Amino acid sequence: MEVMVAIGLGIVTACGLYLVLRGRIFPVVLGLSLMTYAVNLFILAMGRLVPGASPIIMREVAEYTDPIPQALVLTAIVISFGTTGFLLALAVRMRHQTGSDHVDGAEPEAAGRPAGGP
Repeated sequence: MEVMVAIGLGIVTACGLYLVLRGRIFPVVLGLSLMTYAVNLFILAMGRLVPGASPIIMREVAEYTDPIPQALVLTAIVISFGTTGFLLALAVRMRHQTGSDHVDGAEPEAAGRPAGGP
């Protein structure tokens, strides 16, 4: 199962990195979201969750789950939601202002056309 989780995290991270390297704003935002999900899953996987164990140390319970990774992931989810909303608002504003959703605000020149020509 650990191999499957590692492969899944690798695939999600690779897809997020591919989308971040695209030239358009909306794929970049989606890529950042995917990379955020991958980091959250990585933190949870490193927290060594124990099925059926309590997240709080109790005297009569021998095994417990560390609550810190869960708290970190919950905080990261809230922060990433706000950041994604802010990035989408910036992307819509840039699209409206420049007329393009390319990351530098200008459409790249088409292959085969001269740079200064019509």
